[in-house]
Amino acid sequence: MHIQKFIDYLLLEKKYSQNTVVAYKNDIEAFQLFLTQEFSDSNISKANYSQIRTWVVQLVDSKISNRTINRKVSSLNSYFKFLLKTTSIELNPLVKHKALKVSKKIQIPFSETEVNSVLNNIDTNTFEGLRDKLIVELFYSTGIRRIELVQLQLKDIDLSQGLIKVLGKQNKERFIPLLPTVMDTIEAYLSKRLKLVTITNPSVLFLTKKGTKVYEMLVYRVITSYFDNISTKVKKSPHILRHSFATHLLNNGADLNAVKDLLGHSSLAATQVYTHNNVSELKKVYEKSHPRNLS
Repeated sequence: MHIQKFIDYLLLEKKYSQNTVVAYKNDIEAFQLFLTQEFSDSNISKANYSQIRTWVVQLVDSKISNRTINRKVSSLNSYFKFLLKTTSIELNPLVKHKALKVSKKIQIPFSETEVNSVLNNIDTNTFEGLRDKLIVELFYSTGIRRIELVQLQLKDIDLSQGLIKVLGKQNKERFIPLLPTVMDTIEAYLSKRLKLVTITNPSVLFLTKKGTKVYEMLVYRVITSYFDNISTKVKKSPHILRHSFATHLLNNGADLNAVKDLLGHSSLAATQVYTHNNVSELKKVYEKSHPRNLS
């Protein structure tokens, strides 16, 4: 009962996405199953920190990454906070919990050369080729998230104003400028889109050749398939293109606050992860420009 109320709270009040809510639900139900199996009691509201700690140890022993374990405990903590808010419990058993240490992920962006090479080598004579080029261009020129791209509607594209409306996390809208080259690709794509024999999702921007809405895994495969032929980097994904968008903007002098707004981040802290590559650029500028280094 409490879990369902929590899910409704996340969906209706917090405006979390369906995928995020499912992740919360899965984490909480996993702990509930643990309680049932280990302590013969499925009532999470009665759980104590000792039981939670035993669960964490079990997760560690099962070789789950610390990052994933922290996420699971964070979901549980959010649930306890909800129970506190609704006076279902008097104390949050996780109030003094310390997260497990995790190593910082350094995600290496694609270079400008790699991105341009991919864009220049996509065959745009077919519907799918033109669609794929637009997918790559939108990721790289707007910093859009994968789920945001998949959910784009035709009405979200305003070519007269050169803007795209993006519905981000917690249903927050943001408007992102479109480059002239991207608008050209959009127009070409829409022209080819009209020639599809069947369209079952007419309001959606990105379609399969069968006329159905594209899905996240398809978009992921589009990015990996093209960049596999160009880049030797280990990680290739839509998020790395988003990362490249932010990093390249910052490298070329963009304001951090502006990049934050374009990415749809709620705080600068989330955006600063994209600044690590700027250190090398700053060193170059420093070596060339600082008066103490000039001879």
